[in-house]
Amino acid sequence: MLLDRLGRPLRDLRVSVTDRCNLRCTYCMPAEVFGPDYAFLPRSELLSFEEIERLSRAFVALGVRKLRLTGGEPLLRRDLPDLVARLVRIGGVEDVALTTNGLLLPRLAADLKTAGLRRVTVSLDSLDPEVFGRMNGLGIHPERVLDGIEAALKAGLGVKVNTVVQRGVNDAGLRELWLALREKAVVRFIEFMDVGNHNGWNLESVVPSREVLARLSEDGTGGELRPVNPNYRGEVASRHVDGQGHEVGLISSVTAPFCGDCSRARLSAVGVLYTCLFADEGTDLRTPLRAGASDADLRDLISGVWRERRDRYSEERGEVTRARKVEMSHIGG
Repeated sequence: MLLDRLGRPLRDLRVSVTDRCNLRCTYCMPAEVFGPDYAFLPRSELLSFEEIERLSRAFVALGVRKLRLTGGEPLLRRDLPDLVARLVRIGGVEDVALTTNGLLLPRLAADLKTAGLRRVTVSLDSLDPEVFGRMNGLGIHPERVLDGIEAALKAGLGVKVNTVVQRGVNDAGLRELWLALREKAVVRFIEFMDVGNHNGWNLESVVPSREVLARLSEDGTGGELRPVNPNYRGEVASRHVDGQGHEVGLISSVTAPFCGDCSRARLSAVGVLYTCLFADEGTDLRTPLRAGASDADLRDLISGVWRERRDRYSEERGEVTRARKVEMSHIGG
C-alpha cells in the first residue's frame, strides 16, 4: 500500500477538467477578479481525455479507487460523457462521481448516467433568490439549480447537495434548505474555508458545524439529530440523521480538521498534481506525459510525490502562513 509520511493511503483522485465556470461565486471565483477580461486557459493547455485517462490509470494502479470530476464547472467541458465512459472502464475503479453547480444537468444528466456516472454533488448555497443571486455573482435563481437536481434524479443519479455556510450571508436559511431537499438528497453543510487567494475569508465568517446542527433542529439544540458512524475511513462529512432517517452531513475543516485521514490527490486541468486543497505548489505531470514518459515513469513520479507528502494545512491553520494558494477553480473543492 502506498502511504505518505503520515501513514495516509492514496485512495481518491479529483480531476479538474476545466478552469472555466458559468457562475462567479464569491467564495471561489469572485467577479471582480474573474471578470470579462480574465484569461482562462487555452484548450491546448488542458489535458485531453486520453491524457486524463492515462494518468487516472496510473493513479488507480497506485491505489486510487474513487474518481471525481471537478472544475471550474466540469459540465462546460465538451463531450464530458465520453470521458466518464473512459474512466468507468478502468479496472479497479469503484466509483466515478461529479461535482457541479447543476445548471447544465437538465441537458446532460441522462447522457452522463448512460456513460456510467453514478452520482453528482450539486452546489446550492441558498433557496432565497436574492441571497443565492448575490452569492453566485450573476443573479442566477436557485430554481435553475433545483431543475438540475430534478434532472439528475430523473436520470437515476444519486444526488448530494453542498452548501457553503457564511455568517451573515446565507446562515439564516439553513433549516429551510434542508427541509426542502432532505427527501431528495443528502445535504451537506460546509464551513467557509480559506481556499485560494480572493474569497475574503476570515474566521468571523465561519459558522461552526455544531452551530449549524443546532439551527437544523426543531428545538434549536440539535438533540434530535443523532450521529451515525462513518461509511469509511477518511469520510470528510460527519453524518447525522433525524427520527425519520433523513441524513445531513457536516464538513468541519476549520473547527474539526480531518487531515489525519485525508486520502485525496488533486489533478488540475493542466496536469499539475496537488496533494492538498490548500497547496501553494504542485508537481507537473503533463510535461513528462507529453514528452513520452512510460506508464512506469508516471507511476514512479506520482508515488514519489505521495510518499513525501506531509500536508495537514487545516490542522496547522493559524500557525502556517502561505502567501499564495492554488485557486479552488483550478482543482475543485
